[in-house]
Amino acid sequence: MKADAVFEGGGVRGIAFIGAIQVMEANGYKWERLAGTSAGSVVAALLACGYSARELIEIMNTLDYSRLLGKTWLHYLPFVGKAAPLLFRSGIYLNTPLEDKLTYLLNQKGVSTFADLPEGKLKIIASDISSGKMLVLPDDLSRYDISPSQFPIATAVRMSTTIPYFFQPYRLKTKVRRKAFYILDGGLLSNYPIWLFDVEGIPRWPTFGFRLLGEHTEIPIHDIRGPFSMFRAMFQTMLKAHDQRHVDKHAKRRTVFIPTGRVTATQFDLSAEDRDSLFQSGQDAALKFLSGWDSEQYIKEYRISYEHK
Repeated sequence: MKADAVFEGGGVRGIAFIGAIQVMEANGYKWERLAGTSAGSVVAALLACGYSARELIEIMNTLDYSRLLGKTWLHYLPFVGKAAPLLFRSGIYLNTPLEDKLTYLLNQKGVSTFADLPEGKLKIIASDISSGKMLVLPDDLSRYDISPSQFPIATAVRMSTTIPYFFQPYRLKTKVRRKAFYILDGGLLSNYPIWLFDVEGIPRWPTFGFRLLGEHTEIPIHDIRGPFSMFRAMFQTMLKAHDQRHVDKHAKRRTVFIPTGRVTATQFDLSAEDRDSLFQSGQDAALKFLSGWDSEQYIKEYRISYEHK
């Protein structure tokens, strides 16, 4: 059975997607087109390049997530620590280790740039804060006079996963202008682009969305005393905002909602217990979703949504 898949952003909590994918593949689903934001872009890229759920499980179990936090000499300055790179580089960590790891993994499948995939196979969401525009890659590379055949998929994923302030912004240098474009996490503008593959008329196959749901706890009131406490409040508000966003009736019908408990997006010191819990939650959520899924009923119910879009 063919299906498209769209994966939400969510940092290290994206491990839960692997559990859901394993169940979907075991039930006969094969992925035609894939899209993702932030952590979802990592999963989407690996699937698009030929990785199976079994292979993703192996990667999940062997990856040292703490090594994805790129550090520089600034981190080792006494007293200032993380504040130094934040002040001088607009982000605490480098995001290059993820790009390097993904480059290696994709090369194992003979893939490097978007030209190595069938046209339309993979879409990655990022945010150009210099222009104030959402990017759908590789489609929007033409804005910068860049050819998809020359642009690494791993770089696009790095852009999409660059959480503001936590990671240093990606600086895209082009011939379009002298100054670089600053690119950040796709979740700033579209954390859950479930609409991306929608077409007019009856869809040839369904688009399934995979969304992470953190524990619904009351957001505490932040005591703002200066620039650093304000930054902390802004950062925590941004990370929690995605869980509060509304999903309309149509999106809800085709979405696998995966609870992620108290695990946070930037919890890179993840324990084996937390990792296994996320994976199991993904499996459970996919099984629950499939128990109530009816393709024919879905098409009948939402045909008008496509015809009058």
